[in-house]
Amino acid sequence: MGRSQLEKQKTHEKIVETASRRLREAGLDGISVADLMKEAGLTVGGFYKHFASRDDLVAEAIQSAFDSWGSKLEAEGINPAEMTAADIAERYISTYHRDNPGEGCPFAALTSDISRSGQKARAIATEGLRRNFAGLGSKAAGADEGERRRKAIMAFAMMAGGIGLARISSDEALSAEILETIRDFVGAIDK
Repeated sequence: MGRSQLEKQKTHEKIVETASRRLREAGLDGISVADLMKEAGLTVGGFYKHFASRDDLVAEAIQSAFDSWGSKLEAEGINPAEMTAADIAERYISTYHRDNPGEGCPFAALTSDISRSGQKARAIATEGLRRNFAGLGSKAAGADEGERRRKAIMAFAMMAGGIGLARISSDEALSAEILETIRDFVGAIDK
């Protein structure tokens, strides 16, 4: 890859990384392309050298957000496949995740936004749901695959929804209670 192509790729990755974080913080409609480009240290005119549309950027940013959790774990020397349900619950259902939406799960931050976004972003989110259900289902106890999958769906819905509810609460004790209750429930799906 030539120098200019490498620079273009690095710039593209910087835009996607910035968008991934900022969209989870502010919502899909909470930040403009101009603001994203400015934050990335670039001009708005350069946007279309990298993306055909804002929807394309949103889709890539959502994909980046889904990929970041596994990458972060691997960088810490943790194999996500070897994590227990309790390990997942401890990491996901935390005050850190609650307080840092820009670094967290896009489902916890953007569920309603993604449901109203373009087909490309929704397809990426659908695949993310499938991966999450399969991963949690492989850790759940149950008489058969169907029961394990149902537990995984319920647990993931509780996790993403629980983080959202904990973020809403202006009462720190209630927020902590929500996190603890869901963490305990999800951590026990393998029993």
